Order: sequence, then structure tokens, then C-alpha cells
Amino acid sequence: EVQLVESGGGLVQAGGSLRLSCAASGFTFDAYAIGWFRQAPGRVREGVSCISSSDGSTNYAGSGRFTISSDNAKNTVYLQMNSLKPEDTAVYYCAATAFPLCGSMAIDYDYWGQGTQVTVSS
Repeated sequence: EVQLVESGGGLVQAGGSLRLSCAASGFTFDAYAIGWFRQAPGRVREGVSCISSSDGSTNYAGSGRFTISSDNAKNTVYLQMNSLKPEDTAVYYCAATAFPLCGSMAIDYDYWGQGTQVTVSS
């Protein structure tokens, strides 16, 4: 059974940093593309970043403030978020797809975690 468990969210002041973690299990970790998405109230789910062994890492949001990385030994993907802004406030989700290339759309992914709340205060 594929499982994705996010952690690391919380409340932070504008300008601060957070590192989100996505612990994966139930599949061959380095054969999948793993993405981070976020969804703010009333808005569509937005692609943030993605990493795969086939095409490396790609950022879709954050304007260079976010960095995705993976630890294959721990089956964990991280999202380092720096210089956070109030508009980064959202529930952040980890997602996985057996297709080995990254995609920016939620429909590109088959498996989802439960999400972790990130709140940035001004």
C-alpha cells in the first residue's frame, strides 16, 4: 500500500523558514516522481515543486525561495521553504506518480498524503 506522510508544517512569521518532509512507503521510491502541491482556501491545488530520478528537480512556485530534495536511504522528500510570505499560507500536500517524469498538475499524480498546514503571519 502506497503511503505518503507529510510533516513539518506550522505557524511562522513572514520572512521565516520551514522544512516540510514527505515520508514515503509501499513503492520503489526512486522509480517515482514525487511532487509538492499546495491549496489555499477557495483556490485550486497548485504545483509547487517536483523531483524524480529521470529529470531531477523542478520548481513551479515560490520564485526561487523553495528547494526540493530527497534522501533515497530514508525514502523521504523534503521541501525547504525560505523567505516565507503570507501568500504562501496553504495546506501543503505530497504526491507521487509511477510515471517517472515530473508534472505540474494534480491530475498527473496517483497518490496523495493527508497534507500539512503552513501558516505565514504578517
